[in-house]
Amino acid sequence: QVQLVESGGGLVQPGGSLRLSCAASGTIALVKNMDWYRQTPGKGREWVATVTARGAATYADSVQGRFTVSRGNPETATYLQIHSLRPEDTAVYYCHAKLFITSEDIWGPGTQVIVSS
Repeated sequence: QVQLVESGGGLVQPGGSLRLSCAASGTIALVKNMDWYRQTPGKGREWVATVTARGAATYADSVQGRFTVSRGNPETATYLQIHSLRPEDTAVYYCHAKLFITSEDIWGPGTQVIVSS
């Protein structure tokens, strides 16, 4: 069993920065790639970024250049650094992992980011 917990969300002004964290616990050997998604009311969950166990990162076009995803040490954590925040970045941000071997999808409870002046 694996659990993911996000933290670091909050209220920030446009143009500001924020760092989200996601910590994994449990059978962490099953955690390889880790992803970030976000969701706004009335919309589906949108993929934001993925980071592999070795730290290779890919991003959605909408966040390229402003978001940076990384893995922690140990590799059971992932971080999402967000710069130049825009009101349209307001969303609940979720951490996700598809477990190795079982292919089970694990989601954290999410952390709310509100970008407003």
